[in-house]
Amino acid sequence: MLEAEALGYDTTLVAQHLFHVRDETLDQLETWTSCAALAALTDRIEIIAAIKPRLFHPAVLAKMATQIEEISHGRFAINLVNAWYKPEFERAGIPFGEHDARYDYGREWITIVRALIAGERVEFKGAHFTIDGYQLHPTGRYRPRPIIYAGGESRQARDLAADTADVWFINGQPPENVRALIADAAARPRRGPQLRYGLSAFVIARPTDVQAQEEHAHILDIARQDAPLRERQMANTDPKAVMFHTFAQLPKHVGSNGGTAAGLVGSYDTVAARIRQFQELGIETFMLQFQPFEAEMRRFAQEVRPRVSRLATAAA
Repeated sequence: MLEAEALGYDTTLVAQHLFHVRDETLDQLETWTSCAALAALTDRIEIIAAIKPRLFHPAVLAKMATQIEEISHGRFAINLVNAWYKPEFERAGIPFGEHDARYDYGREWITIVRALIAGERVEFKGAHFTIDGYQLHPTGRYRPRPIIYAGGESRQARDLAADTADVWFINGQPPENVRALIADAAARPRRGPQLRYGLSAFVIARPTDVQAQEEHAHILDIARQDAPLRERQMANTDPKAVMFHTFAQLPKHVGSNGGTAAGLVGSYDTVAARIRQFQELGIETFMLQFQPFEAEMRRFAQEVRPRVSRLATAAA
């Protein structure tokens, strides 16, 4: 994280799983305690913590969020996710719920959290929560409230993002798909500032397109060795989770949340041009994946990002 900040990266996302979704014997960081530690160690980078609403009462989570906002001096954000991995809920006796019911719960949950982290005194009575005059202090010392990101591409996810989020995260996929998703989200009713957009993508950048495609093929070959682990993961996944249906229709790819399906595979110039294409569609935040992470993170910072900046300047 410190190196990413030094290299000029703007934001990082810490995913939320209580145990590893492919191999439960592997270590798994806890999101919110990790983010508090990162907030104390860093100076500039935005820290986004993923949250699955069923795991925390909204008043408790809101207090944790405002505390990390204080520690970070206004660099904290929440990424609302609906959850798709059943065992981490069911084995703990936490209701997982059917897809649409989880979104109904999540809507009440984020409505309460959003108001509390903005310093409002909250009165709320719904199907899942009753809040009687709750208010948190301190809030708003650095800005009105932490930023709210939201993921998911189902109808319910898009409605929720349009209603409550500042930024909607889109899974990695080709520009034509992203264009349609943004148009759909932009057409939905919304109060307040315009919804902004982010994209997940796995980057494979090399001096030439041929070298990048060779590396992609190599990583795909390695990924095939994990087929049994992926099958186990899918057996424990909510079959109504839209993103997995989307991934099944995309070309072979590596990485989570669509990964290389976004097409950031090629020469430094090719990847930079593809990023500019997404920026022109409205993507402002790129949540990038690399392998091996540290070396490829440095390569991107040194070779690709300057090219993106030059293209943006030329287009201005």
